[in-house]
Amino acid sequence: MATQLTMPEMGEGVIEGTVARWLKAEGEAVEQYEAVLEIETDKVTTEATAEEAGMLLQILVPEGQTVPVGTPLAVIGQPGEAAAAPAAAPAAKSPAAKASNGATAVSDPPARTTSPANPLTPPPAPPYTGRISPVVGRIAGEHQVDLNLVTGTGRDGRITKKDILAYLETVNKQQPTANEKQPVAVPTPLKPQSSSLIPQTSSLIPHSSMRRAIAEHMVRSKQTSPHVTTVFEFDFTAVAAHRAAHKAQFAQDGAKLTYTAYLVAATVQALKQHPRVNSSWRDDGLLLHRNINIGMATAIDDGLIVPVIKNADSLNLLGLARTINDLADRARRNRLKPDEVQGGTFTLTNHGVSGSLFASPIINQPQCGILGAGVIEKRVKVIDDAIAIRPLAYISFTFDHRILDGATADYFVATIKEIIENWQ
Repeated sequence: MATQLTMPEMGEGVIEGTVARWLKAEGEAVEQYEAVLEIETDKVTTEATAEEAGMLLQILVPEGQTVPVGTPLAVIGQPGEAAAAPAAAPAAKSPAAKASNGATAVSDPPARTTSPANPLTPPPAPPYTGRISPVVGRIAGEHQVDLNLVTGTGRDGRITKKDILAYLETVNKQQPTANEKQPVAVPTPLKPQSSSLIPQTSSLIPHSSMRRAIAEHMVRSKQTSPHVTTVFEFDFTAVAAHRAAHKAQFAQDGAKLTYTAYLVAATVQALKQHPRVNSSWRDDGLLLHRNINIGMATAIDDGLIVPVIKNADSLNLLGLARTINDLADRARRNRLKPDEVQGGTFTLTNHGVSGSLFASPIINQPQCGILGAGVIEKRVKVIDDAIAIRPLAYISFTFDHRILDGATADYFVATIKEIIENWQ
């Protein structure tokens, strides 16, 4: 019997997903638990697998389309089997259905009106239910959008990211008339200019959901926190010696021992000594986090993702090395789950893997700061009036100046430096 592959639930607050890429074509054989497509949300790109073996009989949702959780995506069955009619996707309740003796009628989502006479007037659409994703809430806050004016095409009239971006674009197109005394202020659209306005010598590459999420997050961080960066030089002689002596042993235990593991371990110890750094700013006070969850910025093909080492203070060096290897590997293969990129309390970014000496990373909101590690390379160092060659690296710390002052930030980095340079 043919079965349907539906949009899975991928974590708290994730109510929709985008079909990023089909890994199988109609008519291709599918093994049980084999990846069939890639699904993209504002937090992560992951793969959806088949529960049963068979053939991909029909693709119901094309690439690039965003649909709510539970929407049928494809039909999988046996060769020659007729594809079963897909179940109706959850749709918004129509006003007529709500008025018919309390009964609920399910219909297709209403078509959007792309050119309303006045986009500032509430459209005749299902009322706003109040349930939105974090991305929709963030966009609405940044552009001061009254969500009651936005037509929701998601489940039960929910406003999706696509809905609010379309509304912003529509509002922006409204031009003030000549007899108006003052121009009407409208939000800046997030979508690129029309392709008809792009020079023929240029080409437009549409933004992916992940790239949009990164852009929104970075801009919001700079608008939220006063960023200050301090830079220290670390001597990794002691760590290099320890790593050389234990690398083979760690490999036997199934872990690749990297310098990142040492930095994470030292950072965890420093956060215990300086708990104010493991905090978040709130208008009513400083929120100190009991758990130490270290985010680890990882470069992937389409951008950057930050998997989180949960309860990093409960892991020894071997446990940290294993967790770092696992998260980084699955991040590059789009195998992370949404909850594995949430809940971080502090972030480390190792930009030195590409040869960078030092940088001033952007804070991963709502955290207090982010540690940046430059490339570790042998350089000349004057030690006790003698010239020595040591493995050195510049370590930067970008922090929220609302939470920390320069002296406190320096003490925190100096603690990490002392642990690294005296590793045993």
